[in-house]
Amino acid sequence: MDKSTKPTVVADDVVVSMDYTLTVDGEVVDTTQGDEPIQFIQGHDNIIPGLERELYGMAVGHSKKVRVAARDAYGEIDPDAIIEVPRDEIPKEIPLKLGVELTVTDENGDLMEARIVSLSKDAVQLDFNHPLAGKDLEFDVTITDLRQADEEELEHGHVHSGDEEEDMDDEEFELFIDDEDEDESPEK
Repeated sequence: MDKSTKPTVVADDVVVSMDYTLTVDGEVVDTTQGDEPIQFIQGHDNIIPGLERELYGMAVGHSKKVRVAARDAYGEIDPDAIIEVPRDEIPKEIPLKLGVELTVTDENGDLMEARIVSLSKDAVQLDFNHPLAGKDLEFDVTITDLRQADEEELEHGHVHSGDEEEDMDDEEFELFIDDEDEDESPEK
């Protein structure tokens, strides 16, 4: 597409600005309402596949309800992504409470998100599955703007908004996963 021509519908390599409300089991779990629309490059796996597929051909101002099955969202729950860690390997400053979300560093230096899902006298069970794994998602979306992605955005595969700061509100601790039966660390 000619860079001077503004796209009229959602297509590959187009920066999409979109308002959305995400509902799971009838409960709103995320929304852009009262905030800025999200921006992403269509066709670059910036959003979940089941939602991305449904946006093709939508124009600015168009709204749509989209139901995305778990397999096309964050996947099914992977039992291998739930591990037990001895309590004494958890730093003392980490609150040992159910539901606490942590950013964990593995032995390769990779960051992974985890939640405490079980506690015993001697161990802490961490779940590395995405919190929405195993759940069907319902989106109410509205396209608010479209523009052609620039060369740098296409090269990097994401929108450059000028605010590239990462949200690091979660606690962080180092955890070395050394399980001889496992080839790799759990993934999100």
